[in-house]
Amino acid sequence: MSTTAAPSPGLTDRFLTGVERVGNKLPDPFMLFLILFGITAVVTTGMALGNVTVQVPGAEEATVIKGLFTGEGMTWLTENLGANYLGFPPLATVLPILLAVGVAEKSGLLGALIRKVFGSAPRWALPYAVGFVGVVGSVMSDSAFVIIPPLAALVFKAAGRHPVAGLLGGFAAAGAGYSTNLLVTSLDALFAGITTAVTESLPNAGAPVTPLSNYYFNIASSLVLIVIAGFIIDKVLEPRLARQAVPVDEVVEDGEHAAAPVVLKAELEPQEARGLRWSMIVGVVVALAIVVAVLLPNSPWRNETGGFLPRSPLLSSIVFIVFLLFTIPGLVYGRVVGTITTGRDVPRVMGEAIKDMAGFLVLAFILGQFIALFNWSGIGSWIAVAGAGALEGIGLTGYPAVLAFILLASVLNLFIISGSSMWTLMASVFVPLFALLGYEPAFIQGTFRVGDSATQVITPLNPYMIVLLTMLRKYEPEAGLGTLMARMLPFVVPFWLAWVAILTVFFYLDLPLGPGNDIFIED
Repeated sequence: MSTTAAPSPGLTDRFLTGVERVGNKLPDPFMLFLILFGITAVVTTGMALGNVTVQVPGAEEATVIKGLFTGEGMTWLTENLGANYLGFPPLATVLPILLAVGVAEKSGLLGALIRKVFGSAPRWALPYAVGFVGVVGSVMSDSAFVIIPPLAALVFKAAGRHPVAGLLGGFAAAGAGYSTNLLVTSLDALFAGITTAVTESLPNAGAPVTPLSNYYFNIASSLVLIVIAGFIIDKVLEPRLARQAVPVDEVVEDGEHAAAPVVLKAELEPQEARGLRWSMIVGVVVALAIVVAVLLPNSPWRNETGGFLPRSPLLSSIVFIVFLLFTIPGLVYGRVVGTITTGRDVPRVMGEAIKDMAGFLVLAFILGQFIALFNWSGIGSWIAVAGAGALEGIGLTGYPAVLAFILLASVLNLFIISGSSMWTLMASVFVPLFALLGYEPAFIQGTFRVGDSATQVITPLNPYMIVLLTMLRKYEPEAGLGTLMARMLPFVVPFWLAWVAILTVFFYLDLPLGPGNDIFIED
């Protein structure tokens, strides 16, 4: 009887294992952010005592760095402890969606829908479908980080593939490709508005910047990133999960696997099919009602100009819309199949969903304090302006300067997760700088997109990384931030390199990035 030795891990496996091992030596997320809070408190106090200021270009007055361990800082903390927690941005998105998804999931609707749609789909196509949904999912704004990963896990589970591959792949595609889309989104309008505000004071501002100014570049980027995301999920992430023997079933609280995990079948029972049919009918009716409500000429969901971009009550109501589209069909399905029979069942299933995320709610307390201190102290503005000044001082010109700008944006993205905030700071410095070198503002905005997204799926400062970690720990209770970082890295590097390559093609072929927007300002 012969035995075959297990293949030795390859170079990539050894590298990622090393990243995971080092990353997991980081403290527990709660303690990590408590330490970061303390470091930020000490650093900002030192800067405040040194009277450090930062002049944000375009601002009338310099920003004074404020320290926590000062009279003003301690007063701020004691007065705002609760507000810092409740004002933690993801709470406003995560909690309502969790309640709605809880109804749709616990009633059985999501499972039935996934089985119906994906049960007979080719297994090979699922990673690319997740890549497509993830990249295009930015149309839902931050909701994509909460909705896409668990649904992708269900899709993979239903097809007999590793659910964690869907979970992590959905998050990676949504996060690393966040700044691009096949559709025109509110982010396009927001970036364009910021760029236009900067160009108003320039003597030669080039072509006007609109929400369509990067559309051709976005289409090319999205298509390439979708394919790359699917390939990595299929050929890198899922095989490595299998080699690591990551469980395919959720782990119950005592650490033991459930004795009889539910096997999802493509075929639906007649009652399930009837429930799904009625829930979809009701869902379509709700969606049509929303469309009619917002398209009325005097709809209150329009902005002051009668449109929807760059800001409007409609775009601010995405969480509400998602809540309706999950909750109402979920209630209908549950009522038809008998999983929700009385009014008492509704808060019960919602409570079960919140219970699943109790760990995140605890972490959100310290996360909220840290982010609030980071913003209140002004140290984020100092980091961005100092980095921009360093790049400007190097004196690079030509395409190397563009690459240096992308690299700076990628590094700053590890600290400043909000793309609009970072672009506000960077545009005020670099749009005028590159305009003097002959580059269109729309082109610089496009280059910013490359550096704005890829690295945000490997930074613990991204609050949705903690949401993802909570989901992952349902399968791997011992997983840490290092685990996530190691599994996100195979997406970050290819995404970054491919995106830069696409930009390089546009640059050297002098292709327009969007309607009426070229690379160089015409003389």
